Amino acid sequence: MNIERIRQPFIEIFPGDFSNNSMQRNTPKVLFATIQPAGFDNPELIAFNEVLSEEIGLGKYENKDLDFLVGNNLPENVQTYATAYAGHQFGNWAGQLGDGRAILAGEIISETGKKTEIQWKGAGATPYSRHADGRAVLRSSVREYLMSEAMYHLGVPTTRALSLAFTGEEVMRDIMYNGNPALEKGAVVIRTAESFLRFGHFELMSAQREYNSLQELADFTIENYYPEITATDSKKYRDFFENICTRTANLIVEWFRVGFVHGVMNTDNMSVLGLTIDYGPYSMMDEYDLNFTPNTTDLPGRRYAFGKQGQIAQWNLWQLANALHPLIKDEKFLEDTLNNFGTYFWEAHDQMLCKKFGFDQLQKEDEEFFTNWQGLMQELQLDYTLFFNQLEKITQNTNISEHFKEVSYIILNEEKREKLNSFIKSYEARIALNSISREASLEMMKKANPKFILRNYLLYECIEEISNGKKEMLEKLTRALENPYQEIYPEFSTKRPAGYDDTAGCSTLSCSS
Repeated sequence: MNIERIRQPFIEIFPGDFSNNSMQRNTPKVLFATIQPAGFDNPELIAFNEVLSEEIGLGKYENKDLDFLVGNNLPENVQTYATAYAGHQFGNWAGQLGDGRAILAGEIISETGKKTEIQWKGAGATPYSRHADGRAVLRSSVREYLMSEAMYHLGVPTTRALSLAFTGEEVMRDIMYNGNPALEKGAVVIRTAESFLRFGHFELMSAQREYNSLQELADFTIENYYPEITATDSKKYRDFFENICTRTANLIVEWFRVGFVHGVMNTDNMSVLGLTIDYGPYSMMDEYDLNFTPNTTDLPGRRYAFGKQGQIAQWNLWQLANALHPLIKDEKFLEDTLNNFGTYFWEAHDQMLCKKFGFDQLQKEDEEFFTNWQGLMQELQLDYTLFFNQLEKITQNTNISEHFKEVSYIILNEEKREKLNSFIKSYEARIALNSISREASLEMMKKANPKFILRNYLLYECIEEISNGKKEMLEKLTRALENPYQEIYPEFSTKRPAGYDDTAGCSTLSCSS
């Protein structure tokens, strides 16, 4: 890899130098702190994303690159740092937070001019680690590496993953926060993004009343990441907020399309570029349930449940609006923009469902149809992805009850089979209203509905294999996630096995790394 091309991208607003001291602390009036990765004596490469490396301008992997991938023996041109941000966590103001186990290496510009930030996750403590060790364990690192790439290939805006490596250390973690800590293998992921800027960066500057720096940060973000904004006066900040709202709404609609549940949508986990960021206690949807949360820390309130993600995105945007108010200074504009968010989101959501069902255009009766479908899915505990896969295969001679039997997580009695039959009849009646051919409708469905999703139980099995020195599952999952709209491995296109229903780290997870 050509790491000599890495440069420092971040605007220099109140930098702090903590390069020789990673003690966790508050750093008022500081937006980032220089810090060195911990360094690891016995690293081992697990996976390297060569296609991504070539794409962003780093080139092919060589054995000597392993040191860089875990933050060892860095060249002089790489000045590493961590950023400070604030945020609301589970609806409460948490004050200063920051990159607790993420350290930025810098930015690389490809030959096509594309800018990409590069960041280690799990490479050691920073001033923002809040008394944690800044390390990451294998299971969270595998989950981040694979899921971010899975989302990319599904067509969902996301950060991406360049590499995954063992550190050679063991890390103590209490996976379920129940007083049973245990040693686990440590690992480091390098993740990439156009930018890792979050709602929380703006919240921090505003909370500290550093309004000049808030403006500098907004100007920097607009200039580098929002080329569509052409206004040069104060209107550009209104345009900035409107664009963030639109990108955020579009992102959450994509989550709904593929059945992704983030699990911890705190404002510090929200990207101002509309990217999926911070893969922690997430899950892809198995049985359809609007009230499903994969995060045990989110119980019993289920603030971040699947069906609430649009509502929470709007709530988070209210907090960003408060942070940007010193630049925008127009309460009515902010209120109108936020009130319009719901209208835009639900229209985009229903347009998305039209594609999943193969409807050529949204009709006013479709809202009732979608509501009935949601009720059916929850009552019959139908698998979200597999339901649509089966829907594509229906013919005039299909036995509906038998056709959908294997995608339900319960045994369908006569009453439930009748409800399923009745719904499919209503679907066929609705399809008949299309002005396009059935072939065109099916093509639309195939583009909207993945054949493969990276389910938690598959990740669990993969992590177990890697822990035991095997990579076959990793290689198969990588190939499958790179082709999610094809059924490469039929054994992956099945519902979650019953044996995994109550397995920690499989059906549900905690926020523990």
